[in-house]
Parts: sequence; C-alpha cells; structure tokens
Amino acid sequence: MISHYSFGSLKFKDKTYNKDLIIIKTSKEEKIFPNWWRKEGHRLQVEDLEEVWKNPVEYLVVGTGAYGVMKVDPEVERKAESLKIKIEAYKTDKAVKRFNELYSSNITVAGAFHLTC
Repeated sequence: MISHYSFGSLKFKDKTYNKDLIIIKTSKEEKIFPNWWRKEGHRLQVEDLEEVWKNPVEYLVVGTGAYGVMKVDPEVERKAESLKIKIEAYKTDKAVKRFNELYSSNITVAGAFHLTC
C-alpha cells in the first residue's frame, strides 16, 4: 500500500519515489515502473500506459497531480473500456486513497501517479 503522498513524493512499501510512477498489482505479482514519463507531460495518452495494457487488471486509477493539471485523453478511456478496465481519475491525493482501497481489497489494480502539479 501507499503509506504517504505529498507534492513530489510517494511512499510505497517503505520506498520513497520522487518522480511519477506506475504501480501494477495483479493476482500473480506486483510491478513498479519508476521515473514514468509521458509523451506530453500533462496529457495522458494511450501509449503512455503500455505497461498497464499488458496486464490483467480490473481498475486503473490515475493520479492527475496535486492540482489536477494532467488531463486524460478520451482515447485512454476508450482503450480501457475495450480491455474491460474500469478507469478512475482524481487529483493524486484522492487517487492514492482510492488505489489503497482497491489494493487492500485484493482487486487487480494499476495506479499511474503524477506526483507534482
């Protein structure tokens, strides 16, 4: 679980990350993709989530930044729907709470977190 989030910093399982990251929890394993960057910094596009699309998850929780600056392209929503992945996007503090709810419920989940603006 994520034990702490503040602007520019996220702590997951006793390790602190200071750059954007993706966390994927499936029934078989957990994967972390640190230093995650997007094709366009504040616009989330389908190709930015290739690692998520490769994994059997039920949910994708997107943290859009402390102030919600990152926008989710409508194509991301369509891609998630085609793969039967429920997508939820919130400012990162709320996204962390939602991710933790799903994570602790043994639901397969991916979190894509923008840590700053």
